[in-house]
Amino acid sequence: MTVMPVLAAGSWSVRLHRRSLLVCAGLVVALIAAVVVSLAAGANSFAVSRVLPAIVGNGTPAEQLIIGELRLPRAITAVLVGAGLGISGGIFQSLTRNPLGSPDVVGFGQGATTGALVTMLILHGGFTAASVGAVAGGAITAALVFVLSAHHGVAPLRLVLVGLGAALMLNSINSLLIVRSQLYDAQSASAWIVGSLAGREWTQARLMGAVLLVGVVLCAALYRPLSLSEFSDERSTSLGLNVGRARLGAVAVGVLLSSAAVAAAGPIQFVALPAPQIARRLTGAAGPNLVASGLVGALLLVLADFAAREAFQPRQLPVGVITGVVGGLYLAWLLSREWKKGRT
Repeated sequence: MTVMPVLAAGSWSVRLHRRSLLVCAGLVVALIAAVVVSLAAGANSFAVSRVLPAIVGNGTPAEQLIIGELRLPRAITAVLVGAGLGISGGIFQSLTRNPLGSPDVVGFGQGATTGALVTMLILHGGFTAASVGAVAGGAITAALVFVLSAHHGVAPLRLVLVGLGAALMLNSINSLLIVRSQLYDAQSASAWIVGSLAGREWTQARLMGAVLLVGVVLCAALYRPLSLSEFSDERSTSLGLNVGRARLGAVAVGVLLSSAAVAAAGPIQFVALPAPQIARRLTGAAGPNLVASGLVGALLLVLADFAAREAFQPRQLPVGVITGVVGGLYLAWLLSREWKKGRT
């Protein structure tokens, strides 16, 4: 009989899954390798062995400027934003028991985008105001979707369908906001709405890092309720779970993470959708798989940003173009598979 290790602290404990631990360790190694290669490669390329000295301040002035001051904040922002999107996707897909229940499919990401656009184009606010607008937009959208989905409780499938409708409506509102704005503002908003990591500095990395830290702590507290919520409502309730309160708490954390990601890098599509599903297939474990989802999301975004920078030289594309093209194909395959299963 296989004995599973248990991590315990006081009255809190969690049973560890050996394969998940190995997968997470492998993902950490792959993520570090991807970041190092991303920092070394570019128009001004350096040997991989020069990356660490440049980061700790022992490189040449050129290495420290290009690697330490220009590329490192962008790479760290990519890791943190990707992790936030992956965890957020894991929360919503676990909550809705549906692989389509991703924040960028059910409207929460679009709501955060609307909040940021209103702040930038109508209120003419800066980065901090846009961040607040993104979080407020995501929260208001989540509240409306929850209210509209509520009929003798919030059924997961109904929440997905209402969220899909909200996403379509909000996309139209976002387009209207851009079309009605001044030419310069419209150009800036059109570039931002694609989702990009170009020019990201420590300000965006610190914002996303702080939100991710809070989100991870809250996710640890929500791990058991999320695991139980994957059962039917009746069985979850019989096991002692307050289903409504668990969903409300999980949605709050998921919206916070996805909205902060929008504030830091714009609305990057199709990272939150595939990351939890890839993580589940790699680990083979039941439950939300939030740690693995976050690591897969971070790895996907770092690789996509590297491709956006280097695959189309001398031009650089916004990372949202890469994730949109690849993720759109993935979504089409996923919809086809779910349709065949009779779940859409």
